[in-house]
Amino acid sequence: MSSHDPEQPVIQTERLLLVSMSLAFMRALAAGDLADASRLVDAELPGDIAEDLANFLRYRIPDLERDPSWRPWLGRSMVWTHADGRREVIGTIGFHAPPDEEGRVEIGYRVEPAWRRRGIATECVRALLAWAEEQGVHRFRASVAPDNTASLAVVGSFGFRQVGEQLDEIDGLELVFHLDRPGLGTA
Repeated sequence: MSSHDPEQPVIQTERLLLVSMSLAFMRALAAGDLADASRLVDAELPGDIAEDLANFLRYRIPDLERDPSWRPWLGRSMVWTHADGRREVIGTIGFHAPPDEEGRVEIGYRVEPAWRRRGIATECVRALLAWAEEQGVHRFRASVAPDNTASLAVVGSFGFRQVGEQLDEIDGLELVFHLDRPGLGTA
């Protein structure tokens, strides 16, 4: 039985579980306590996950401390269950914040290198967009580095259209995409 927080429902995809990151999980990662973080998500973690999520944690921990209602919209662990029952975090996905004043949410995701090119990002994006639509959100945003061919293909496959560019202080130049799907139902 998973030790994830039952207050936050798990989103199930065809092959994975998208498990909401608790504040305790985020704090354990930020402290470099992978054993505790692994226990909290009930899955093995990549050794470099704390480094990979350092910027995410720097912003999202204070967001959740300020307003715990943001949690369903923020980070989720992509949990793969192997045939032998072993669970492994193979990526992360979530929105940057709850819906903004226009009712738009910005999606972000990352798949561990060993798990890329298997349709994982597409599968998880589909599930998260469907979940958001169930919450009444039909306006989406994504920002992607111009040289991230795989991610450009993912957002393109959902019909995101480029609406501009931005210079991110951490990630550099990014192309900005929007997708508006009012009334279309689930992806």
